[in-house]
Amino acid sequence: MASHRRPKQPSRARVTVLTTAAAAAVAFSSQAANAAPSEKPSKDEVKAKVDKLYEEAEQATEKYNGAKEKQEKLQKEISTIQDNVARGQEELNELRDSLGLAAASQYRTGSIDPSVQLFLSANPEDYLDKASTLDQLSSQQVEALKKVQEKQRELAQERAEASEKLKDLASTRTELGKKKKEVQGKLSSAQKLLNSLTAAQKAELAAEQNRASRTSERDALTVDVPPGSGRAAAAFAFAQSQLGKPYVYGATGMSSYDCSGLTSRAYAAAGVQIPRTSEAQTGAGTKIYSVSQLKVGDLVFFFNDLHHVGLYAGNGQIIHAPRTGTVVRYESMDTIGGPFMFGVRV
Repeated sequence: MASHRRPKQPSRARVTVLTTAAAAAVAFSSQAANAAPSEKPSKDEVKAKVDKLYEEAEQATEKYNGAKEKQEKLQKEISTIQDNVARGQEELNELRDSLGLAAASQYRTGSIDPSVQLFLSANPEDYLDKASTLDQLSSQQVEALKKVQEKQRELAQERAEASEKLKDLASTRTELGKKKKEVQGKLSSAQKLLNSLTAAQKAELAAEQNRASRTSERDALTVDVPPGSGRAAAAFAFAQSQLGKPYVYGATGMSSYDCSGLTSRAYAAAGVQIPRTSEAQTGAGTKIYSVSQLKVGDLVFFFNDLHHVGLYAGNGQIIHAPRTGTVVRYESMDTIGGPFMFGVRV
């Protein structure tokens, strides 16, 4: 006879959990269906984010420039040391050869001069002290052996110095690579944001920048501002000749510039060598804290960390290389995006 069992009923707790989960799923689906699609950021929002990324990229650029300058300095120093070591080794070899010739001559005559014994000694310095005390060596022989020892010490010191600088160079190259990657990352993020704009929005941004640049140029040229020294005037004239050339991080001309690349090249054209980075350029002359006291050609610095620099153009305007996507241009100090810190009269 067949068994007729009643189906097992789900527990009340299980029914409650399933019902709650189903209700939540329905509610979530309903919310997702009714939710408005996420709005794309406006042109002004994109511009604000891009400007921030460009500022961060410029900060990293100045650190990149500093690491690059240090690398080049270390490479020159290492090259000089290595040349000195090579010349010193040649001198040491000549000294040893002369001692070797003396040893060969004495060997043929059946006697070994004390100077040769000294050269072959396991502890030449100790032997030299004793030999000098006992007056076993002539003053000429002692002097020759002292030269050998001194040259050996010099070479050892120079090789040690070169070794330390090579370690520093390797560390600097690593830092340089990191900063370059950081700059490229910031610029890539900024470009993605700009690419999200419509063609009309991109045209509006370009038009705004062009209007700002033309206004700044007009303001700078319509006011009679006393120029700086002859060299400052020459540096400013050079910067004017570079108007319209693109900003490229790490560039020092002549086809492109970053901010400190433009100012350092401008003063170099005027016959004055100033440091490569904006922060280092703050020590190139006398600091001026009042805008009213600035003269054409003075260096002007912005942001608390001094990562941006330009040349004063008069009437609150500067000539500078602003950031990626722009060109060397006139611009009002009020629109730089960071506070004016001070000027420097080179």
